[in-house]
Amino acid sequence: MACPQCGAPFPARAKWDGWGFEYKSKATLFGLPLLHISFKYTPARRPVPAKGIIAIGQFACGIFTLSQFGVGVVSISQFTIAGLALAQFAAAYSLIAQIGIYIHEGHGQFVKSLTELVEML
Repeated sequence: MACPQCGAPFPARAKWDGWGFEYKSKATLFGLPLLHISFKYTPARRPVPAKGIIAIGQFACGIFTLSQFGVGVVSISQFTIAGLALAQFAAAYSLIAQIGIYIHEGHGQFVKSLTELVEML
């Protein structure tokens, strides 16, 4: 996928916008794509976050997120900030997490309510 002489990525393309996979649905809601999937990096090697109603990727922001690092209303992630979360590490209104801070309800190995933490101070 690179020129064997100079190492230029995708030498036959007039413009190269990075590598990886990205899909955005044409359907939108509130200006956001209905579905955005991004496992893509820019030529500067920065990840392209998925932003949409349904966002899937290493970094994602949306109503429903499935990611490694996510911000959303409902999120399934390794690390997340969300309304409802299923995660390894989370800060959320309600959550199921290995380690988390919650406001309303939380379940997991080491989860604490925000009010408990404030009272400890």
